[in-house]
Amino acid sequence: MSYWFDIMSDLADHKYPEQFEYLRENHGFSQSHANALIMYSRGSDSSSRFKTPSEYFKTISPQQAKTARAIFKTIRTKYPELEFVIAWNQPMLRSDGKYIFGISAAKNHILMAPWSKDVIEKFTPKMKDLDVKKKTIGVPNDWAVDEKLLLAMVKMRLAETK
Repeated sequence: MSYWFDIMSDLADHKYPEQFEYLRENHGFSQSHANALIMYSRGSDSSSRFKTPSEYFKTISPQQAKTARAIFKTIRTKYPELEFVIAWNQPMLRSDGKYIFGISAAKNHILMAPWSKDVIEKFTPKMKDLDVKKKTIGVPNDWAVDEKLLLAMVKMRLAETK
């Protein structure tokens, strides 16, 4: 996080729209992540809406919550040592302070983030039916969780953080 705080410090004299566009264009931030970082760096205490993943799941559609829970259950069953937290108002898994995997729900899909461009690049050939971007993977709200894919991505991400 200190990296992002340094970036925001460099942008402190810029207006919100300029900061927002900078984060989106130069770092591929989603709208919600850019907003959360900007608001936090400006001292907002309202940027933290959820204290627990359960609180987050109550705010998304029942189908999205079912899919998101299945994603996290798959990962946490294999890796129970991962810490399940809220970061940037999204449910995330982390290990030793490093983010391993997270999701974000939009209206028509769920975005998964393995926190690694290398992980996404390696597994892109296995995700032809998904919406793969530089930093996220879009899955349908009713996605049939691909346990093998998820666990392979998390395994690689964990190896990167060691």
